[in-house]
Amino acid sequence: MQAASARHPLAEYTRRFGKLKQGGTKYGKAPHKPVFLLTIIDLIDQQVIRENQVYISPELVATFKENFALLVKTTHTDDFTQPFYYLQSEGFWFLKGRSGVPIATYIRSVQTLSDSVEYAYFADDLFALLINNEARFQLKQTLLNTYFGDTKQAYLQVKNVGRSYVQELESYLLNEKEGIYSTVLPPVDDEETRYVRGGLFKKLVPKVYDFTCAISGMKVIAVDGASLVEACHIIPISISGDDKVTNGIALCPTLHTAFDRGMIGIDERMRVVVSPSLADNVASPYNLKQFHGQPLRLPFGEVHYPSKEGFQWHMQERFKR
Repeated sequence: MQAASARHPLAEYTRRFGKLKQGGTKYGKAPHKPVFLLTIIDLIDQQVIRENQVYISPELVATFKENFALLVKTTHTDDFTQPFYYLQSEGFWFLKGRSGVPIATYIRSVQTLSDSVEYAYFADDLFALLINNEARFQLKQTLLNTYFGDTKQAYLQVKNVGRSYVQELESYLLNEKEGIYSTVLPPVDDEETRYVRGGLFKKLVPKVYDFTCAISGMKVIAVDGASLVEACHIIPISISGDDKVTNGIALCPTLHTAFDRGMIGIDERMRVVVSPSLADNVASPYNLKQFHGQPLRLPFGEVHYPSKEGFQWHMQERFKR
């Protein structure tokens, strides 16, 4: 880690936050860097970010897009990749690339950026300020007053409601009743929105199944919280456009592949059906035919149950008869 200022760091970073380098565009100075810094501060406030390692996550991208919609009234596009990369020019933000993967100077895809960067981090003295409540508040006020004087009140009013776009989107994907918070983001199907929704789907489906495979009952969680169970779409997102948990089931990797390839399916009684065309060694403890006729393990809460219509589509369109 690196330090950018040894003397009076709060005064120094207050000055630097008030003089960020902003690219010029036909719509005026680019607002992306201050929006991005406010996003980091929001996630530290919420204790989503606790350490000086900022990972590209659905929560980070979604919060940036929400803040951009609240604070920016010009026609700039809410491109997340721009500030995540170009904030390096300020001298207090650094990227740690993945081993053997070069970080290109021009990246317009959040997935490509995620594939290239392991995480980003601040200069040590700045991060020490950001995890201090009083210092963080002062830096936040500097950003709002300097760059968003006309829109900061609307931003603060929404934040004070206590709900966020991420929370509302999670409720939607979980097929739960909509909350009182009005989403400020338009339902635009851009690459970053798909990244956010896809990332949340992958997290929420294993969660509602208690990180347990719906067919095998396998449940393996590492000490770091990672699970071997994966979120599997019943109808592919490319066909259905549906990323609610009701269009998903939690499966271990082998059964996920078998389901995607039509080797197994789920019938109208919510029981496993194994393809009769499958050549399977029944003597093997890993054979698929052992699951034939077995009832599907359902998630807690009927609102999260997988769609019977989705399984019907899968049996008609994917299952190998």
